[in-house]
Amino acid sequence: MPAVRQLHEHSNEELAVLVREYLMAGHMIDRAGMPHVMAELGQDAFGPVAIEEWMGASPVYTKRMQRALHFEGDSVETIFKGMQFDVGAPPQFLDFRYQLEDHDHGEFWLDHCGALADVEPMGEDFVLTMCHDIEDPTFDATAVATNPRAQVRPVHRPPRVPADRSPVCHWTVVISDDHEPLPVPREAEAMLATRAAAIELDPIDSAEPGVSDYRGPLLADLRLEDWSHSALVRIAQEVCLQGHLLALSFLAALERRMDRERALGFSRRQLTGVAGLAADRLRLALRTERDLDGLAQVLTLHPAFLPRHYVSFEVDLSDRLIVRLGSDCAGVADGGWPSLLDAEHPEPMDAIVRALDPRYRCEPIDDTNGVTFEVVMDDVGAPVAGEVELARISTGATFGFQDRGTPVAVRTAPFG
Repeated sequence: MPAVRQLHEHSNEELAVLVREYLMAGHMIDRAGMPHVMAELGQDAFGPVAIEEWMGASPVYTKRMQRALHFEGDSVETIFKGMQFDVGAPPQFLDFRYQLEDHDHGEFWLDHCGALADVEPMGEDFVLTMCHDIEDPTFDATAVATNPRAQVRPVHRPPRVPADRSPVCHWTVVISDDHEPLPVPREAEAMLATRAAAIELDPIDSAEPGVSDYRGPLLADLRLEDWSHSALVRIAQEVCLQGHLLALSFLAALERRMDRERALGFSRRQLTGVAGLAADRLRLALRTERDLDGLAQVLTLHPAFLPRHYVSFEVDLSDRLIVRLGSDCAGVADGGWPSLLDAEHPEPMDAIVRALDPRYRCEPIDDTNGVTFEVVMDDVGAPVAGEVELARISTGATFGFQDRGTPVAVRTAPFG
C-alpha cells in the first residue's frame, strides 16, 4: 500500500495545489455556517454575524502572514499583498486586480467575484448586505493590520447596473494623516487572546531554491509554484490557521447572542459542511483513489486538522484505518474545531470519509485523551449530509483554478 505523506513530504507543485485548496476551503467556512444562522436567527442576523466573524479573524491572520513572509509595512502595497494570501479572497474565485500610485494610494477591482455569484440569485437585499453592510467595516478592519489610517472606499459596487457590469466592483485605498485612526476591532482583540493567534509554525529556510519572502514588488498574480518548499509549507500552515481563526470568530459572534452549547451546535454544523466539501475538493485535486489509501491521504492533508502545531491528529493505516484526535492541543484549548469532535459527534468526520465513498462511516472506539475512530464500511451508502449539501450551493464547490503564467509586477500609474 502506498505510504501516506505528510504536508512537508509533498513536492512544490503539490503544495501549490494544496495552498489554493486551503484558501478556497477557508472561504467556504462562512458559506457553510451562514445558512444555519439565517435559518434559525433570521435573515437579519446574516450581516451582523458575518461582520463580527471577519472583523475578529482578519486583522489577526493578516498580520501573521505579513510576519511569516517578511512584507510588514504601512503602505497600500502591503495591504494588497496581504489580500493575496487571505481566505477572504481565494485567487481567481475572487479575482482581485490591483493598481498602485504610491505608498498611500491604490485601487483594486474584481473582474470576477464568486461571492457575488453566490448571492446575486438570492436577490438585491442579500447583495446589499454583503457588498455594502459587510464589506465596508471588514475591508477597513483588514487594512487596520497594516495602517490604522487606511480607508477602503467604493468607486462602484453591486447591485450591478447593468446586470452584467464588469468589473463587478471597484475600490480605492487611501492612507492619510487626515484620517481618524481606526482602533483594532474589539472582535479582533478577543481573537488575539487565542492560542491560534500566537502559535509558532515551521520556519522558512531562505537558503532554499525559490521565493522565500514577499519583500519584492506586488505581483498581479502569484504563481505559488515559484516559491520555495519551506515557504509553501509555512503558507499552507498559515492558511489553515486562518480557517481556525475564522471559525473561532464565528463561534464568538454567536456566543454574544446565545448560550455556548447552542453556539457550539452551529459551529459543529459549520464544520460538518465545510469538512465534507473540502474533502471532496481535495480528493479531486490530489487525484486520489476512493479506497482507504486515498482516504488516509485526504484525512492527513485536510485543513481542519492542520497545522499539527495546533491540532493533535494522527492517521494510522495498516490492516484498518484509525484516526486519533488528541485533547492535549492548542485547538482544543481554544475551544475550536478540534474540540467539537467526540464519540457522540462524529458528523464532521463522517462528512469527510463519505466524500470518498458514501458507505464509509467513523466508528468511535476510544474516547480517552481525545477520541479515536475506526473507518468502517457499511453495506449501503448514507445520503449526503444536509450541512454538506448547503455548503455545495456555493459556486466555490466546483470552481477550478487556472494557470495564469509568469507573474507580472504591478506598476504605478496615475491615480484617480
